[in-house]
Amino acid sequence: QVQLVESGGGLVQAGGSLRLSCAASGSIFRVNLMGWYRQTPGKQRELVANFISVGSTNYADSVKGRFTISRDSAKNTLFLQMNSLKPEDTAVYYCNGVSLGRVHWGQGTQVTVSS
Repeated sequence: QVQLVESGGGLVQAGGSLRLSCAASGSIFRVNLMGWYRQTPGKQRELVANFISVGSTNYADSVKGRFTISRDSAKNTLFLQMNSLKPEDTAVYYCNGVSLGRVHWGQGTQVTVSS
């Protein structure tokens, strides 16, 4: 059973930084950690950043230049470095990964940016 566990969320003032982590476990098969998404109440989940191929990343326009996605394949962990945070970045952040053709999601971590 694949498990993705996000951590690193919290409350931060505008202009501050947070680093989210997503750790994959529970499977003897490789989990290809792919990206970060976020969701606010009443809205659809939206892409924040993801890997579209080895070494190639994609970012939502709203976070370009402020957020950086990375991963440590040896530790099966995905990261999202978030700098210059804005109140509009407030959301629940989710990571996802693919294993044996199936997409898995974490439970989410809350990020709240105060003005």
